[in-house]
Amino acid sequence: MSQSRHYDGLTDAQVLERRREHGVNVLTPPKKRSMFMRFLEKFKDPLIIILLVAGALSIGIACYEYYALPDTGATVFFEPLGIFIAIFLATGLAFYFEARADKEFAILNQVNDDEPVQVIRNGNTTQVPKKDIVVGDIVIITTGEEIPADGELIEAVSLQVDESSLTGEPVCAKSTDPALFDKDATFPTDWVMRGTKVMEGHGMYEVKAVGDHTENGKVFEAAQIDDSVKTPLNEQLDRLGTLITRVSLGIAALIIIGRLSLFFINMVEFDWLRFVTFFLQTIMIAVTLLVVSIPEGLPMAVTLSLAYSMRRMLKTNNLVRKMHACETMGATTVICTDKTGTLTENQMRIYRTDFFGLPEQRLDDSVMSRLVEEGIAVNSTALLDLSNPDKPSVLGNPTEGALILWLRNNGVDYRTLREGVERVDEIPFTTERKYMASEVKSGVLPGKTILYVKGAPEIVYSLCRNTEGGVDKAAIDNLLLGYQNQAMRTLGFAYQIVEPGQEAIADGNLVADNLTFMGVVAISDPVRADVPDAVQECLDAGIAIKIVTGDTPNTAKEIARQIGLWKEGDGDRNIITGPEFAALDDKTLYDRVKDLKVISRARPLDKKRLVETLQKRNEVVAVTGDGTNDAPALKAAQVGLSMGDGTSVAKEASDITIVDNSFASIGRAVMWGRSLYHNI
Repeated sequence: MSQSRHYDGLTDAQVLERRREHGVNVLTPPKKRSMFMRFLEKFKDPLIIILLVAGALSIGIACYEYYALPDTGATVFFEPLGIFIAIFLATGLAFYFEARADKEFAILNQVNDDEPVQVIRNGNTTQVPKKDIVVGDIVIITTGEEIPADGELIEAVSLQVDESSLTGEPVCAKSTDPALFDKDATFPTDWVMRGTKVMEGHGMYEVKAVGDHTENGKVFEAAQIDDSVKTPLNEQLDRLGTLITRVSLGIAALIIIGRLSLFFINMVEFDWLRFVTFFLQTIMIAVTLLVVSIPEGLPMAVTLSLAYSMRRMLKTNNLVRKMHACETMGATTVICTDKTGTLTENQMRIYRTDFFGLPEQRLDDSVMSRLVEEGIAVNSTALLDLSNPDKPSVLGNPTEGALILWLRNNGVDYRTLREGVERVDEIPFTTERKYMASEVKSGVLPGKTILYVKGAPEIVYSLCRNTEGGVDKAAIDNLLLGYQNQAMRTLGFAYQIVEPGQEAIADGNLVADNLTFMGVVAISDPVRADVPDAVQECLDAGIAIKIVTGDTPNTAKEIARQIGLWKEGDGDRNIITGPEFAALDDKTLYDRVKDLKVISRARPLDKKRLVETLQKRNEVVAVTGDGTNDAPALKAAQVGLSMGDGTSVAKEASDITIVDNSFASIGRAVMWGRSLYHNI
């Protein structure tokens, strides 16, 4: 915990100077092509190019027939007219449907750079829009706020930050104390970044980077590099176009050679006029053959099939921005997915409770049960947003939120319990202390003062003299070990009835000496209910799945096991950490990439390198993600799938947005893609 100091912040003159020197705190949006240029792009399709050539040749034939041949009417122009109508219908429909999807996407992806941010300037605390933050500003951050720019912490009190948008880590403890720095953390412990969110505590930091120079901005810039590759359908249409052209030219050449050979064989006396007439007729026959061999209906058939799939996929919660992404999903051979928010719910939940003396996973009418309820409710800083009662959301620390959600699921209103006590004293949670304590005049045991303690089980247990139900330490250690092997967070709980004249908390320190250990709870970010079946569906369809996450190896491996990806017999060759991945040379990675199932502690560009290596092995790669860290890989893949509640950077880089955030929707997209592919 840092000691508070006085800060003057920047002066108005310094703010203007820093803004000129380092720029504004806004991510440079991708260059938008004009509607006309986007329409012209549709003419790059290989079959459209062939049709344009055929149309031009057809006009030449029609003009020759109309002006050079007797008794020829205007009907000769119907053929070229039909070709150009087919061209403009195919390109126009493709343009219309993509423009319509872009309009829907723009509504989904609105960004607000005018949110107010607390800063210290001219010696005073004031609020400025997020876009006006400059390098050197002292920014004040509190629970629930989004961090507006990158910077170094100068004060941190019980500060925990959700970095899942950049690293996949939902809760990262932040501190200015070097003794508490996590050497294995993806980013420094005393560093906060734009786009992440304060889940608990408060602090101040000095801004070191704004806008495009932030970590968020660097990833966004990397995502703007056009690494697009041709879709499988485009490659096949290219080959078809080349085949049609070569065969048509070959036959046309044979016709010219054959007719000219017959002319010279049957020639009695050479006549220049007769030869020129015969030669022109031969050329016209060859050109006509070229024109009629072009399947002018095929681009229209392809466009209509893509458009139909595009609308059908939207009904299954897949908002397609680029038409050819429909069919690419059908050709996908590998899906690279993040974990948090895609495979899991991104909301911490109680996996299991072990309160000694209580039935597993539920409460009853006993005194012990009432103590558990009150202890969870009052010894917490989290809140529930119940504006949507069917889907309450947690405000504050997600781990504490899981506890009060568990109360609610057991029919207990945490608000009633909090309002029913009188708070005497408290000790807030800190990363140094690893526990929090609240002393209250109880509402469930009227007339009693009770101390409730919650925190790391080993720390809380060490503070206790008694254990509820007489459970021994070995049993508790075994219980905790089982949860740790499943990569779950655990919390321990204790209480003490404070007798008159006793002290429980003195000068901000815990002095209670008769605490009773109540039990532990295991907390996890649960796998979405539909994910295991969706993963199995993809595996059965011959699609490999690879998890890329910022989480620890144990957590990532456990999630892979729960969704059915990690099988018995998998080992070290199938999992790797981000630093180990970065250390592999290109050849070693090329040889090993197909075996990898999990990359943990990954940094933003690791997933992009994974995608590019898989593409070198001729894999068709789809990437799913909801965070800014996923944007470069979303852009590099043949098809990028962002989540509907993901960051604007991720959605901007993607080809398809999964509106309901469900991995199962990806399976449906593959189904539609394969159906479309066969239809075409």
